[in-house]
Amino acid sequence: MRNNILFLIAVLATLMVGNAQNTEDTKVVLITLDGFRWQELFTGADSLLIANKDYVHETDMLKEAFWREIPKERREALLPFIWGQVEKMGQIRGNRKLGSKVNLTNSMWFSYPGYNEILTGAADDALIQSNDKIPNPNITILERYNNTPEGKGKVAAFGSWDVFPFIINEERSGVPVNAGFEAATENLNEREKFLNQLQEQIPSPWGSVRLDAFTHHYALEYMKKEHPKLVYISYGETDDFAHDGDYQAYLKSAHNTDTLIKEVWEFTQQDDFYKGQTVFIITTDHGRGTEPLGTWRSHGSDIKGAGAVWMMAFGKNITPLGEVEREEQLYSNQFAPTILQIMGMPVAKEIKGEPIKL
Repeated sequence: MRNNILFLIAVLATLMVGNAQNTEDTKVVLITLDGFRWQELFTGADSLLIANKDYVHETDMLKEAFWREIPKERREALLPFIWGQVEKMGQIRGNRKLGSKVNLTNSMWFSYPGYNEILTGAADDALIQSNDKIPNPNITILERYNNTPEGKGKVAAFGSWDVFPFIINEERSGVPVNAGFEAATENLNEREKFLNQLQEQIPSPWGSVRLDAFTHHYALEYMKKEHPKLVYISYGETDDFAHDGDYQAYLKSAHNTDTLIKEVWEFTQQDDFYKGQTVFIITTDHGRGTEPLGTWRSHGSDIKGAGAVWMMAFGKNITPLGEVEREEQLYSNQFAPTILQIMGMPVAKEIKGEPIKL
């Protein structure tokens, strides 16, 4: 009897050590596509918009690239990596036509409140009511992980929108944030020096958002040389092209972002630090309108449907469920605790969402 008990204790101890090592080795890449609608994610190009000359200036070209009669074929044409590879190896949630729902819990339905909810695990309608450059009083998971011995100096964030240093509260958190039109500044390699030069020479269409290619390559170069364990990348073009009423550019940007995500994934599968140890979580900060048609350009509490979002997960230990086709209700405040749990971190009492079983 005593030998059996000792054997059981030894097995449990081995399992606990194995799990601890498993968690300690896990890395997470969190990615957001600003204001990208669930409608395009799950059904591809919108039939009411793709040939609408109010929003598209080259309808034949756009239809040739992205129009197919069958919705599944349309989404594959628009997002070939997501629907060609992510669906097979991970989980994609938020197709409301199939009963899978993902919603914001904040009532603002625009960017700063959305990113605060994603990154902190709780809406804050009392204090986060605008997109103003106000340092976030709430603590993000980036800051939480950076404040641990294992996470110190192993966290980084990259965003196209220049408000991210405030959303993440770079000064208080100590998390390095490269966002807006910021250049890379420390321990530069030749590629980063070139990106700095190029960013000054290629004008952005917007005053507060740079083109996503710069955000992407700054993030990728940093990952190659510094190997952070927790990385946040926010691509912003989809939202700004939508606000401009340019559906053509909105679709092309989404298609390009699919390629950028593929590039980050393929890098992690070739790099010894990340290979087989990395989880990707991808979502958006808010939805957009659908009816009346012109509300596709907008979001906010007065736009019907703008609180509907989506999420996907793939990588280490993620069960490959594909497109989830069952009734479920998830919320954006669940992403932060899910990431903390994946990385073996405790979920603080301020976090309102429950971890998602992935």
